[in-house]
Amino acid sequence: MTRPLPVIGTAPPPVRSDASRNREALLCAARRLVEEVGVAGFSMDCLAARAGVGKGTVFRRFGSRSGLFTALLDEFERSFQDQVLAGPPPLGPGADPVQRLEAFGRHRLRFLAERGELLRAAEADLRGGAGPPADFARMHVRVLLRAAAAPGDLDVLSFYLLSCLEAPLSAHLAGVRSLGVGRLGDGWADLVRRVVPPGGRGPHPGGPAPR
Repeated sequence: MTRPLPVIGTAPPPVRSDASRNREALLCAARRLVEEVGVAGFSMDCLAARAGVGKGTVFRRFGSRSGLFTALLDEFERSFQDQVLAGPPPLGPGADPVQRLEAFGRHRLRFLAERGELLRAAEADLRGGAGPPADFARMHVRVLLRAAAAPGDLDVLSFYLLSCLEAPLSAHLAGVRSLGVGRLGDGWADLVRRVVPPGGRGPHPGGPAPR
């Protein structure tokens, strides 16, 4: 039996109810604006006009354009964590660990395809290193690998598997379109099944025990 994962989010510190409502209103307007004009066409001036506030209010709330995009990404990441921890299988509990690993990778690849430009625009605020979402993903993958009795150093294996998921983002942003999300998802599923012993019953004969 595996222990449940804690939710590792990046929720903002407590604020007054009116300030919280204003923040949510700005994020809601920002989501709609990104969907309409894309990241490249997004500006803080447009957001302020859409939300009916001064541009200074937007900057005071989020600090910068990249800070706003980071807040939007945080919402998406927290929604993803909710699905992983309590959503329907196979992404959520109820499926076997190999199925959950496959679903995790396919979901992440779709997210990168849909939100890659937003990730790139937010990278100024993310360059400090791995944050809570990355910690959550690494812990989740490690727990599933252990449940599937994958052999080897599971900390290192989790790191490399997650690196494989992030690699298509660079290719996508560089203009490589020949590998679609479906094909990449099939490749991820194949990789998972090569890493985990058949049936997930235990380490390969003679192999090291999971750590």
